[in-house]
Amino acid sequence: MNKELIAGVDEVGRGCLAGPVVSASVILDKNKKVEGLKDSKLLTPKKREFLYKEINEKAISIGIGSCSPRIIDKINIREATFSSMRIAIKNLSIKPEKLLIDGDPIEKINIPNRGIVKGDNKIHSIMAASIIAKVTRDRLMMHYSNIFPEYDFQNNKGYGTKNHLKALIKNKST
Repeated sequence: MNKELIAGVDEVGRGCLAGPVVSASVILDKNKKVEGLKDSKLLTPKKREFLYKEINEKAISIGIGSCSPRIIDKINIREATFSSMRIAIKNLSIKPEKLLIDGDPIEKINIPNRGIVKGDNKIHSIMAASIIAKVTRDRLMMHYSNIFPEYDFQNNKGYGTKNHLKALIKNKST
């Protein structure tokens, strides 16, 4: 039985040139271990997909939040990140008693929270949130690649790779 409901929170997409910032909040069940959790950046896409499914099957609750490029441009990436995190937390089916955030703590939220530098390498619930956010965003960028094939989103996921930068020069931004 869980003594305290703690949600881990992380985001992906802060360093991208295209697409939204996506955050996830995850409350893991201490009685249902998810083996192989790591920071999503340290996992292969295949392993992330496997763990995504397992986290969805075993977690007590998962919440997703995002902010569009338009919102990012309006309020800045840092504020958009916190906004997407607050949305992810609000989208949990159960209100956690505490939040562990990768990086800085979140302001303007009525749940006690603590920022943990490199938390996605230290805390299982943050690792799980990292994986959920990454797979969710990658799937969205794959969808965008069908709409805008010239930007190579299926390979770069919106990050500033050499091919993506060439496509921006040739095609301009969308």
